Amino acid sequence: MPDFSKPFSGNIPNRMLTPEELIRALRLDLAAEEEATFLYMAHAEATDNPLAKKVLLDIANEERVHVGELSHLIQLLAGDEDTYMARGAAEVDAMAAGTPGVVSAPAVAPPVPAGTPAPAPVQPKTIGSLKI
Repeated sequence: MPDFSKPFSGNIPNRMLTPEELIRALRLDLAAEEEATFLYMAHAEATDNPLAKKVLLDIANEERVHVGELSHLIQLLAGDEDTYMARGAAEVDAMAAGTPGVVSAPAVAPPVPAGTPAPAPVQPKTIGSLKI
């Protein structure tokens, strides 16, 4: 798991976190969710067991939801996070505009209604799946 600076990593402090420490701790949590997503997806890609693949991809997608929750919480608590996120998005959009074959995404994704199931993951083609 990621282990950046240790703002009480794994231990409950004998005091409450300052706002800055909380944001740092949330960034560590965010990194852990990204790492978990990576691991579950890699394990799903590395197996041909359909049940294991299905469960691992479902768990990976749940981790992606956690990434969204933590990112939004950081945006709310940090106050200036939106500015940096918008700058980063604008830089990528500028690069994408000049790149053939890249479909630009809308600047802001439309909200997903509550209860909407997650989209089915695209299964990559493998040598085994291409056999006739």
